[in-house]
Amino acid sequence: MKTWERWTFGLLAMGVAVTGAAYFWMKYLVVSDDPFAVVNHPWQGAMLAAHVVLAPALILMFGILLNGHVLRKLGARNMPNRRSGLVSFWMFAVMTVSGYLLQVVTADAWLRALIALHVASGTVFSVVYGAHLIISVRIARVQAARRIQIEAA
Repeated sequence: MKTWERWTFGLLAMGVAVTGAAYFWMKYLVVSDDPFAVVNHPWQGAMLAAHVVLAPALILMFGILLNGHVLRKLGARNMPNRRSGLVSFWMFAVMTVSGYLLQVVTADAWLRALIALHVASGTVFSVVYGAHLIISVRIARVQAARRIQIEAA
């Protein structure tokens, strides 16, 4: 994976996670003092807009990573970072499909179920993808140290 791909995907994932978490907090956890308020927080609309604008760019970057990174690693069995990668992959798929359906479903029961699914899969993706990055950095450091030892010998 190229450095620009890793950084772009990571920054977009962080942007989508932060705007999604902020929107969730503003919509469901903040209570407005005004009983006639349409939104609970003045930035609620901006957070939703940013989330919806960043998400397609994240999906595009995922498509680039799918070809250059994910499909190559799927066949490998003894990868130390495989489990977090697989969980990230499946949660990304669930998060993407549920996010798309949230924009077109109108039935109240389906909408509630999709919100729960989207929030849960987005949260799991964010946490596990963060762990995937941390593990990747540790693996890279160990490999670099081994290369230095081999070159010194």
